[in-house]
Amino acid sequence: MTNPKLFAGAAIKRLRRSAAMTQVALAEALDISPSYLNLIERNQRPLSARLMLLLAERFDFDPRQLIAAEPGGGIDAIRQRLTDPLFEDLSIDRAELEEWLIASPNSAEAFVRLFDNRKAAGDSGESAAPDPIQLVRREIERWRNHFADLDAMAEELADELRLGAGDLYGAIAERLRVKHQLMIRILPETVLSDKLRRLDLHARQLQLSEMLDPASRTFQAALLLGQIEAKGEIDALASGGHFTDRAAEKLFRRHLSGYFAAALMMPYERFLKACEQTGYRIQLLQRRFGAGFEQVAHRLTTLQRVGSRGLPFFMVRIDRAGMISKRYAGASNAPLVESAHRCPLWDIHRVFEQPAEIRSQLVALEDGSTWFTLSRAVQGIGSGAGGYTPAFAIGLGVSAEVGSALHYARGQDLSIDHATPIGLGCPACTRPQCSQRSAPPRSRPLTFNERERGLTPFDFVND
Repeated sequence: MTNPKLFAGAAIKRLRRSAAMTQVALAEALDISPSYLNLIERNQRPLSARLMLLLAERFDFDPRQLIAAEPGGGIDAIRQRLTDPLFEDLSIDRAELEEWLIASPNSAEAFVRLFDNRKAAGDSGESAAPDPIQLVRREIERWRNHFADLDAMAEELADELRLGAGDLYGAIAERLRVKHQLMIRILPETVLSDKLRRLDLHARQLQLSEMLDPASRTFQAALLLGQIEAKGEIDALASGGHFTDRAAEKLFRRHLSGYFAAALMMPYERFLKACEQTGYRIQLLQRRFGAGFEQVAHRLTTLQRVGSRGLPFFMVRIDRAGMISKRYAGASNAPLVESAHRCPLWDIHRVFEQPAEIRSQLVALEDGSTWFTLSRAVQGIGSGAGGYTPAFAIGLGVSAEVGSALHYARGQDLSIDHATPIGLGCPACTRPQCSQRSAPPRSRPLTFNERERGLTPFDFVND
């Protein structure tokens, strides 16, 4: 797979100036010419992997911060925004975007801000309060959902807890009791009827509902421990997000606390090693780390440690109506994550029929990319409106180029000839004569022939 070029001139310049170094001094430290460094800072040359590592060693920082500092969040973040139906009639390839970022990085950043503000206003063009979820998603996207400092701290703490007890939940409960004077108490559903957890500081108790399964209890205990012991790291990341919206900052902090909890349950190197040994077999990973399916799915999107990366998974979660409630692109750059609609030919919509089954499917998008996907239904906790138990479908996937490493793909031909052609939802899809079509493509004019009736009632100009 081709690695995307990283243009991080603005970030390099800030690093150099914060260290009070001239271009000549930094160039000498990196063993390059001052003229070459000048080109890098002007985004006329990409940053090589060697220079990234040298900079990380010299300035003692996480190289992923360079990606977060790219104009507009980087080329892949801009490509994801261009999947919006507004741009369906445009054919903007990667090379064109690279030229744009090099020539006009500030205009790329301006485009992203205008686009995000438009989305926050509900596409109405009117002034509106910013959408906190959209703001948080953008910040997570800038980090590729990988927070190295939280991972490192959680990994160190997990090793420390393992020395004291083989049971992680028991070890966390003991640490909360001894170090923070907090007890865990499991309460009946009738007492916590509308809550899953409650922190009662007066009683010094973390109260958990009996409705939580063991994996969820461990997660909630780990989340509280992270809020206490990783507060400094979480504060720094939240501050770096520069949120002006209070709700967005709180949502981002919640995401970071959950990230720490998952990292404590599934420590990075041990989890990655288990993934590679088992072919990312999710059922085995669940048992080995005492985690739920959705928790493992989340964790798979975060394995982007420099020098020790896992496969670039994406994840989405939808309900029976197809409404999306979670989406993480990770490092996958998958259009399936950003699209406003989903294709009914994608197996994610069929998993409600057999909730315990993991369905695998090779799909091909109109842009020629192929993706190996895994889908499974999961149940929520408690009862929703009308007393129904909530149900969701989790969709995971990687590029077919790396899909052969998965246990679920063994023995399968992952070439595009064996893929199911799908689209990014009917309004964005231009595949002709699809019998499942429920709406015409927005980018094509309709045609009518009263003497004929095709597989779909919507005939349109097909380029």
